[in-house]
Amino acid sequence: MSAERSDVVVVGVGADGWDGLSPAAQRAVAGSKVLMGSQRQLDLVPGEFERVAWPSPLVPALPELFGKYRDVCVLASGDPMFHGIGTTLVRLLGSRVTVVPHPSSVSLAAARLGWALNDVEVVSLVGRPPDLLRAALSPGRRALVLGGDPEVVAGIAGPVTVLEQLGGPAERVYEWAGQDADPLCVIAVEYAGEAYSRAPGLPDDAYETDGQLTKREVRAISLSRLAPLPGQLLWDVGAGSGSIAIEWARTHPTCRAIAVEQSAERAERIVRNAAKLGVPGVQVHIGRAPEALEPLEKPDAIFIGGGLTVPGVVQACWDALPSGGRLVVNAVTLESEAVVAQWYARLGGDLVRIAVNRGSAVGGFTGWRPHMPVTTWSVTK
Repeated sequence: MSAERSDVVVVGVGADGWDGLSPAAQRAVAGSKVLMGSQRQLDLVPGEFERVAWPSPLVPALPELFGKYRDVCVLASGDPMFHGIGTTLVRLLGSRVTVVPHPSSVSLAAARLGWALNDVEVVSLVGRPPDLLRAALSPGRRALVLGGDPEVVAGIAGPVTVLEQLGGPAERVYEWAGQDADPLCVIAVEYAGEAYSRAPGLPDDAYETDGQLTKREVRAISLSRLAPLPGQLLWDVGAGSGSIAIEWARTHPTCRAIAVEQSAERAERIVRNAAKLGVPGVQVHIGRAPEALEPLEKPDAIFIGGGLTVPGVVQACWDALPSGGRLVVNAVTLESEAVVAQWYARLGGDLVRIAVNRGSAVGGFTGWRPHMPVTTWSVTK
């Protein structure tokens, strides 16, 4: 943002309140006519101002608030651009906003613990499901959790350290053992348990399934063809147990997926699998393609694992893709292979047959047991 003062200044405030602000931050506050923030933040700042506490719900009310007031100072916790109100206001108001940051609670927590911040996973659970933490955990790694309940986090991750009111006179750091924690806290985790890799191709037994599951080796190949990128959206059509959608979402925290499944029972199973594997944000849309696809947000990539022979499914998926979008289709039966052959002749792409044999006991020896071969067609629009 510009160094010149705009009519909306966002100032980060720590638990130490006014005394902990830099001279520049204090001048930014003092030069304003209106203060906005939570009641707790408003109470930290002395002086004569018109004070406006945030309404609830907040985000829908922002356009009206900032259409009404000028010369506003917004008080934010810590660094406003780190999981803070600053990012929301910049998106809404653009160049009207100047940001004056303060050390974030994460920076202060890393300093207290002696942890290298660049080696720490940061997970925000503010208004988000705690199962998100599961995807961030791996043996020997450290994580800092924002907005979590120590009891819930400990139930997922094991022993935790709680850091309360960082930077303020009531600061406290302790090993959590069932105590009531201050809501203004950061939870530190040093994980020593087991975890699944984020690489595609999780073990088949990682999933609850009724048998409708893209098997491990085929799943890894299919995801390599789908080529997930941060921020992109996948449709997993005929999702079964949801494994393709889930492993797409596990590749990066910003990858999103919609699993389309006509069976309500399987849809519930996908929800459970996604929570267990740390991506509870995977959406499940119950319905039969192609009709079920019409109201969905347009994707960057599509996987068709079921319903391939239903008329109109491939066409609807192809039409939904943008230029550069990827379509990957798996076929097992002769009928589904026939559909793939027709579309391959029309659009080209890459055609691969995958045959997997797994070693298993044959009496006192070991032999190969073949799985049904899978034909994978992938094409970029």
